Amino acid sequence: MSGHFDAPVERVAVSAYTIPTDRPEADGTFAWDETTMVLVEVDGGGRHGIGFTYADPATASLIERSLAPLVTGMESGNIAACWAAMIHAIRNLGRPGIASMAIAAVDVALWDLKAKRFGVPLFRLLSAERTAVPVYGSGGFTSYPLDVLQAQLAGWVEQGIPRVKMKIGTHPGDDLERVRAAREAIGPDAALFVDANGAYSRKQALAFAERFAELDVSWFEEPVSSDDLAGLHLLRDRAPAGMDIAAGEYAYNSFYFRRMLDADAVDVLQADASRCAGITGFLRVADLCDAHGLPFSAHTAPSLHVHACCAAPRLIHLEYFHDHARIEHMLFDGALDPVDGALHPDSSRPGLGLEFKRQDAEQWIVSF
Repeated sequence: MSGHFDAPVERVAVSAYTIPTDRPEADGTFAWDETTMVLVEVDGGGRHGIGFTYADPATASLIERSLAPLVTGMESGNIAACWAAMIHAIRNLGRPGIASMAIAAVDVALWDLKAKRFGVPLFRLLSAERTAVPVYGSGGFTSYPLDVLQAQLAGWVEQGIPRVKMKIGTHPGDDLERVRAAREAIGPDAALFVDANGAYSRKQALAFAERFAELDVSWFEEPVSSDDLAGLHLLRDRAPAGMDIAAGEYAYNSFYFRRMLDADAVDVLQADASRCAGITGFLRVADLCDAHGLPFSAHTAPSLHVHACCAAPRLIHLEYFHDHARIEHMLFDGALDPVDGALHPDSSRPGLGLEFKRQDAEQWIVSF
C-alpha cells in the first residue's frame, strides 16, 4: 500500500488553450468572446494525471516557473504536503488571483494522478457520500437576444434539468423583461435563478428582489459585490421569503469564506475549485460550510468539480456552465452530460475520468 504514496512526481508540464465562445457572452459587470483553459499534466508511479483551471495564460507561466520545479520530486500521493508547499511558495505574490488558480490546476492533477494510481474514480478515493450531483443549467448571458435566451434555458429544462440560471445587470432597465421572458420559456415548474455578478447597488438590488419574486425567482446570486458583505447581509435579511442569496465564487482562501459566513452574508455559500486552490481548497471550504450548517454549491467547471462535489457535505448542486461545459466536451474525452438533472461520475474510469484530446486542442494552444 505504501507504494501508492512514495512514488515521486517525475514531471509537471503545463500548456494553455484559448477557445472562442460560440457567441459573445456577458454578465452584469464583464463581457468576453474567448476563454482560456490552463492544463497541467503530472507523471509519477507509472501513471499520468491531468488538472486544469480557467485563467489567464500568465497562470501557466507561474506554474512553469515556480510551482512545477517545486512539486517535481515530492511524493505524489502526499497531496497535502504538495499543496502546503505551493501555498508557502506564493506568499509574496498573494493568494487572490492567478496564484491560487495556478495551485488549483496542479492540485487537481495530483488528485487525478493519485486516484489513477489506486485504479479508482476520484469520488471513490474521496470517500464520497453520493454518486451523482444535481446540476443547474447556467448561461443566459446578457449579450443574448431574448429568443436565444429563451431557447437555451428551455432546452435545459427539456433535457430534464429542473433548475436554470440567467445573467442580469448589464442593462438594469431590461432585466424585468428578460426575467419574465425566461419564466415564460421554462414554464411554472422549473426553478429560475438570476445572477447579477455584483452589478446592483444595495437598494436597487432590494427593489429587483421584490419584482423577481413575483416571477418565482428562487436564487439571487451576487445582487451586490461579493466584497460588500454588509450589503449581502442586508439582502439576505430583507429578500422575499423563498429567495436564496448566494455568493462566494470570487473567494480564494478559507479566511475570506470564514468572513463571509461570520457576516451572515449568504443563504448558500458558493466555491470554485479552479479559484480556491483546487480540490484540496474546495473540500476545506465544504467542511467550513458544513460546520456553519449552510447549503453549499459549486461554481462552474463541471468536469473539474463533479467528483469533489460527490464528497462535499451539504452540497446542493453544481453549476453546469455553458461556456465551460462546451469547452470540456471539446477538449476532454469523458466529459459528462447531465442525466435526469444530475452528473453521474463514470465508475469505470479512474481519476477524473477525463482524457485530454491533444490533437483536437492543438489549434487553440497559446504561448505564455
